[in-house]
Amino acid sequence: MSRGTVSEEHLQESVLGYIRTDVVTVKAHHTLETALQEIRKSQFEGRIVYFYVMDEEEKLIGVLPLRRLLLHNPQKKVQDVMIPKVIRLPDTATILDACDLFMMHRLLALPVVDENEKILGVLDVEIYTQEMSDLAHYEESEDVFQLIGVRLAHVRRAGLPVVFASRFPWLLCNVAGGLACAALAQLFQDTLDQLVVLALFIPIVLALAESVSIQSLTLTLQAQHEGPFRWQNFFKQLLRELPMGLLLGAACGGLVAIVAVLWQGETLLAGLLLASILISITTATMYGLLVPTGIRAFQRDPKVASGPIVLALTDLSTLFYYLGLASWVAGG
Repeated sequence: MSRGTVSEEHLQESVLGYIRTDVVTVKAHHTLETALQEIRKSQFEGRIVYFYVMDEEEKLIGVLPLRRLLLHNPQKKVQDVMIPKVIRLPDTATILDACDLFMMHRLLALPVVDENEKILGVLDVEIYTQEMSDLAHYEESEDVFQLIGVRLAHVRRAGLPVVFASRFPWLLCNVAGGLACAALAQLFQDTLDQLVVLALFIPIVLALAESVSIQSLTLTLQAQHEGPFRWQNFFKQLLRELPMGLLLGAACGGLVAIVAVLWQGETLLAGLLLASILISITTATMYGLLVPTGIRAFQRDPKVASGPIVLALTDLSTLFYYLGLASWVAGG
């Protein structure tokens, strides 16, 4: 691969075709002295080396920096001085996934593991700079990452028609969502005529739900940049976001309910606002997590598509909860 020739097709290739298998590994239960002896016996060709720590089942559990290997007491166990958190790639990752991790974490190599966390090989950052005969030709390793960034920018840079075509269709979600909200409001017209005060709080109910959905969406997109999709990470974020949605909903709903009582003097309205905001914000939080995750599963760019879809769904469901609860209360 020569400079400036990276294509989208190449970036979607599997990393398995580019890894090297001469991986230097050490055992977690070994002492540093024993580990160093094992490293000296190893034969490897790569110029960029990390020492990866394996457990008794040959699963990747950590990384041992050279500095720690040399400076700590030789009788200490590897597991006592290793870094347990390892940035890794699954065997399903693409070159683009690897490139994003290289730029984000400023690593010089990434281990590739299978579904059982057993290491398959190592992907060097040199894959992006094959025209270099040695990394020493660069004064600073930062140059490597700047090169990667320029290449990605070149691939992703496109003319106005292409950018328009990629962004406009998703905005139709907002148009459709707005029309659906208008139809929904018309459906509950009798309720609005009966309880005119409901209309006063529609903007704040929608604004709160939209804000929380965007917060959740932003956190989800940020988490996606930390590595390829894993169900384990997804469920961790789900268990974190769901209680947060309930807490934010209770706090915001309670605050608006207090304002409603002080302003309008209606406790029934306050209860309605509390319930609808609680449900709406919790639902919006889930949209912010589930929508980008689903879009990514279909190999689409969640950064472009997620926002309009999340906002459209949030507006529609929030208005439905608010007016639906009001209609139920009025009918009761």
